[in-house]
Amino acid sequence: MANLSKTTIGLIKVARPIHWIKNLAIFAALLFKGGLFTPELFSTVLAAFFCFSFAASANYIVNDILDQNRDRQHPIKKNRPIASGEVSVPIAAIFAVLLLGVSLIWANSISHLFFLLLLSYVVMQILYSVVLKHIHVIDILIIAAGFMIRVYTGAIVINAHLSVWFLLCVVSVSLFLASGKRRAELGVEGAASGKTRTSLKKYSRELVDSYVTMFGNAAWMSWALFTFFESPQVSTEVWLFLAEISRTASINKLLMITIPVVIYGIMRYESLIFEERSEAPEKLFLKDISLVASGFLWFILVVWILYGGVAVTL
Repeated sequence: MANLSKTTIGLIKVARPIHWIKNLAIFAALLFKGGLFTPELFSTVLAAFFCFSFAASANYIVNDILDQNRDRQHPIKKNRPIASGEVSVPIAAIFAVLLLGVSLIWANSISHLFFLLLLSYVVMQILYSVVLKHIHVIDILIIAAGFMIRVYTGAIVINAHLSVWFLLCVVSVSLFLASGKRRAELGVEGAASGKTRTSLKKYSRELVDSYVTMFGNAAWMSWALFTFFESPQVSTEVWLFLAEISRTASINKLLMITIPVVIYGIMRYESLIFEERSEAPEKLFLKDISLVASGFLWFILVVWILYGGVAVTL
């Protein structure tokens, strides 16, 4: 009984549910297209979120199986369930197949296009685990592509259109997070980085720092352009006390008040990875109070502007 309990806990760990926070990007299209409080649309995107999360967990397990020897040389990853021996490879492999099977069958029931997109993501991640993560620059681009696929998933399942400005934001933020992950890995692993990941041998801290700075600037600037030029369409009624606000201010310019929050969040994230606090962005976003607060404030402001009656239907 004790062994069964230990294995169950190990399987939960190896699935890395904490990483599911990255899949919240699937809700982006729903948020900005005005369907956040539409039960049918929300339930569809929520189902897509879990499909994607199960598939991602299956990929994490495959990655851990392939990397178990390298992980044993890593100061942090050596404690992963497979590398530490907490979960056996056969059991982990069976669990991965079950997760992937449920994910793909469920995805196909939601949308055939979603199924194909999810399958493409799975194939891309397997290629990443086997070879692509060992090729510098390509590894960062693949991580960024994963975030873009998440956003496209959210748009596809609700048949939403993504504007050019919105896509520019997604690309910039994706590259920023991907380069930040590599910079944090360099900081944590130090001189041993080349032993655990071949591509890290090709990165100097100065080079990755320049990537982080470049994409960080691109992220907030693209968001600023989106808030200025884009007109999110929602069908909520205008609050009476806001009825006198001009249409120009109410439709898109008011989103610009979120720019300082975005800049602060980017600066805070950069300071954390440059201080070499952690190599896992998802843990930083959950544990650092400043990042959590800035993310929550940004979300509240966006929802208020788009759904609180500030944004009106043209």
